[in-house]
Formats: sequence, structure tokens, C-alpha cells
Amino acid sequence: MKSRSTDKALAEFVAHVQPTEQQLELFEKYASYLLSCNEHFNITAITDLPGVYRQHFEDSVSLAKFMDLNSINMIADIGTGGGFPGIPLKIMYPHLKVVLIEVTQKKQQFLADVVKLLGLNDVEICGLDWRTFVKNTAYPIDLFVTRAALDELELIRMFRPASVYKNAPLVYWASKDWQCHPKALSLVTRTESYKLGHKDRRLAFFAGAALGGGVREE
Repeated sequence: MKSRSTDKALAEFVAHVQPTEQQLELFEKYASYLLSCNEHFNITAITDLPGVYRQHFEDSVSLAKFMDLNSINMIADIGTGGGFPGIPLKIMYPHLKVVLIEVTQKKQQFLADVVKLLGLNDVEICGLDWRTFVKNTAYPIDLFVTRAALDELELIRMFRPASVYKNAPLVYWASKDWQCHPKALSLVTRTESYKLGHKDRRLAFFAGAALGGGVREE
């Protein structure tokens, strides 16, 4: 039986995100499976349904407030963990091809199970670490996303001249107090603020070659 707080969180999620009935059913399956698996091994520090809907699901799809995701074909989620923001974005935008980058094997298995459970197509789980991914892959990725899985100096390796991803933008989920590392600051094209319940959140948009600069090899 759902608690009053869960009912309220679910109602707010529906009002803010406006999923279809089918999409809402997928989110409900996702949340239930996430919390069930979390009892056996650590996937997320958030252990209640209201928190999952707000801090994982709604936060993930907040990107749609600031860019047209219908014009994006493929995204890659760096250090996706439990699948955030990649899987919620896939649920809301089924046309997206998604690469979930995650090095932890238990989380890789969880992600594979979620993809199967939800019947998602065009989702690939990649177990490479970030540096290896940047050096040794060549996916036709239109957009990289990450919820602060790595620091900016690691992330901006993708903008080095030799990288096949140097022209792809990157969106970084951050807190309101986030301060960009000085060496990465010139690559920030804009930041956007939004509310998540009572919390203030920010998205930072990075671009490399689009600024005519990029990142020097060190």
C-alpha cells in the first residue's frame, strides 16, 4: 500500500513530467525494481519512492526544459550508475539511442536487467572506463550527459583535438553551489537553474571545438 508521501510525490512527478500512461507504468516498474535490488547491493543512496521519483526520475528529465531532445538521435550517459539520467530520458524520448557507460559489474547487470524488464530497444551498456571510452570508441553520439559522475577535468578529455567526440556537447548535472574548475571554465557555454522540490539545481553545458578552442594534450 502506497504511503501518502509516495502518492504526493507520484502526483507531482506526473504533473511536472507529464508521462503517458505507458511511460508512467515503465517508471513504476523501474522504481520498484531499483528499490528491490538496492536491498541486496548498493545502487543508490536514495531508498524511498518519493526520493526516486523526484531526485532520480524528475531530475533526469529536467534536461528537456532547456533543449530540444527530439532533435537528438544518440546520447551517452557517463557513469550512469543506476541508469540516471539515461534511462528516464529513454523512457520519455523512446526514439533515443542510448549508451550507458558504467564500469561496476554489479551495476552493469542491474542495468541489463532493467533494460530487459522495461523492454527498451537501442540501449547499449558499455563497461569501459571513461579514458578508454574516449580513446577507443567512435559512436555517433550527439550528446553526452552525466550527473556529476566524474570531475570536469576528466570529462573534458572528450574535447581534446584527437578525440572523435570533440564536437559533441556535454551536459553536467550540478548543485546550485557548484564551481567549475578554472581549467574547464572556458568550455562552459551556459548554465541553467531549476527547482527540484525545495532544492536549487543547475545544468552546465560544455562544448569544445564549437568554441574554437578545445583542450590541449598534456
